Amino acid sequence: MLFSSITFLYYFLPLTIFMYFLVPEPFKNAVLLFCSLVFYAWGEPKYVLLMGLSILLGYGFGLLIEKYRKKKLGQIFCIISVVTTLSFLVYFKYADFFIYNFNAVTGFKIPLLHIALPIGISFYTFQIISYTLDVYRGEAAQKNVLHLAAYVAMFPQLIAGPIVRYSDIADQLKNRKHTWDMAAEGIRRFVIGLAKKILIANQLGELCNLFRNAQEKSVLFYWMYALAFSLHIYFDFSGYSDMAIGLGRIFGFRFQENFQYPYISKSITEFWRRWHISLGSWFRDYVYIPLGGNRVSKGRHVLNILIVWMLTGFWHGAAWNFIVWGLLFALFLTIEKLWLLKELKKSRVLSRIYTLFLVMISFVIFNAADLGQAVTDIGGLFGAGGIPLASAEALYYLKSFASVLALGVIGATPAVRNAVCYLSDRPVGGRIVNGVEPIALAALLFVMTAYLVDGSFNPFLYFRF
Repeated sequence: MLFSSITFLYYFLPLTIFMYFLVPEPFKNAVLLFCSLVFYAWGEPKYVLLMGLSILLGYGFGLLIEKYRKKKLGQIFCIISVVTTLSFLVYFKYADFFIYNFNAVTGFKIPLLHIALPIGISFYTFQIISYTLDVYRGEAAQKNVLHLAAYVAMFPQLIAGPIVRYSDIADQLKNRKHTWDMAAEGIRRFVIGLAKKILIANQLGELCNLFRNAQEKSVLFYWMYALAFSLHIYFDFSGYSDMAIGLGRIFGFRFQENFQYPYISKSITEFWRRWHISLGSWFRDYVYIPLGGNRVSKGRHVLNILIVWMLTGFWHGAAWNFIVWGLLFALFLTIEKLWLLKELKKSRVLSRIYTLFLVMISFVIFNAADLGQAVTDIGGLFGAGGIPLASAEALYYLKSFASVLALGVIGATPAVRNAVCYLSDRPVGGRIVNGVEPIALAALLFVMTAYLVDGSFNPFLYFRF
């Protein structure tokens, strides 16, 4: 079930909120768990059992790890828990990738498994691992299996994150406050995220599809595609994160921010502090730092960066272009750490151009079907193959999508937020904002509903991962 669907907006969500606030406090997590399982089972009922098994294993190992934490046995249980949880992800997400490449290298003909990827498995696997590792590091194990299950299966962040650490919401699972202010804040955040998804991301995604199906490729069209996809993936994913954070507020939870205007970054290092923050911090705390981080020799430090970013790329998908995408960022980050960051600080303009250029190139690789297409797409950006600088088709789509591209560029900066904050801090402006905001949000919801009823283009990119 998509957040950006009529079923979710006008049936599932209102009913869930009604049930949640109807029951007494001790039963709220049970209601949240039940509704989350319904949400997940809506699209993939059989994989509820897989998620349930993962939760039970995490729960059992958490208790064992806590009991034997100060003994060698606690470490053994922690390792078994991580390996077991990861094995589900490896089997469902990567088995065919390994078989295909093994066949290619050896000449064998082992048949592919063609296993459907369970939605959200990349996210809830990391959450269960973070739980068991946090328990091993000293966090109290969750004694109530329903509370742990509610944490893992919680529908606001189940299919697209942010990756919520158990240690961040352990107290909130037991005690959290529900206020009108939090609910209002949550509704505002959800509607804004929904608008980013439907009004911007979906339109830019349609332009990307038109590019793929176009008969007349040109340099201009390739750059339009690179810009459109870079904006599309940002508004698609950050929109879903906004919706998840907003829903969390409604139910009394505070999830961490996942995006902080990454396209205003002045380096790749800064970009990854602003992009998919929960994933970056997860790899930092559970992989990079345990490997030694930067507290090792220079050579080992570079190796640590390569390992983390190869895994980051591989987490996004079982294909070589994702691995290359991750290693490319490892290369950029290593060069910056060794000497380039000092140079980038000399010019804010050039540093931003440099960052945007590399990020757009990286996303062209990211969105390719395979490495061959990635090479073709990058070549097209620079006129390889003798393609023209522009074409009638490219100019037509540039005119057709100019407004949404401009809206995307402006929306990817804090300009709108800063303007609203400026007005809100003034006596008259604050009254205007407070009076206009509910009307604007209602109007946005009405327009987006019209888009959904009309059956407009409405995919979600991170279902692939």
